[in-house]
Amino acid sequence: MRAMILAAGRGERMRPLTDSLPKPLLQVGGKPLIVWHIEKLVAAGITELVVNLSWLGEQIELALGDGGRFGAKIQYSREPQALETAGGIAQALPFFQEQPFLVINGDVWCDWNLAGVEQAAASLDGTLLAWLMLVDNPVQHPEGDFQLHSSRLVTDAATHDTAVTLTFSGIGIYRPALFQGLVVGQPASLAPLLRQSMAAGKVAGYHYKGQWTDVGTPQRLMQLDEALR
Repeated sequence: MRAMILAAGRGERMRPLTDSLPKPLLQVGGKPLIVWHIEKLVAAGITELVVNLSWLGEQIELALGDGGRFGAKIQYSREPQALETAGGIAQALPFFQEQPFLVINGDVWCDWNLAGVEQAAASLDGTLLAWLMLVDNPVQHPEGDFQLHSSRLVTDAATHDTAVTLTFSGIGIYRPALFQGLVVGQPASLAPLLRQSMAAGKVAGYHYKGQWTDVGTPQRLMQLDEALR
């Protein structure tokens, strides 16, 4: 399996830290956020990676190089303007060779054991287009995003069903078909694609109960750094 790390965002909520340093290079526990992801991916045997770049992307490329020192092979998908999540993935689709692939937000931290990712990918049969890792709702997002049913299917939280409402972790596995119809090079968000597929019963999920942090503000960055140290 191949993987993509999303690293093109501006990091507005992290300013002024991100005025001169891209958010994925902010350090927690003694190393950049993005390095935590790379090391976990390589440990799980996922070494073919693509990283999308936009804001201060040259710094990320300089810091990571070709990935050799991590045991990885890193390619870069450069975006003159940030293409948002789905737009960034659509531009990088040829890298995945028509196979299901893993995507991780560059601004989250999680202790998930990626050794189970192949099994999760195998669950994407001919009807499912996406598999989402969902987590308990954090303090800053108490309403959650999606509902996870006993069937492991995921639906929009707006349906107000009896299923538990959880937060999308920013970690997911997708089939290329999910992004068909997008115009390469044009910004596009992921949520509408997911909700459309959820309505058709084509999104599965998993409730992860371990440690996960959306490193979205300087305060949460500091708290995670202190915890990891």
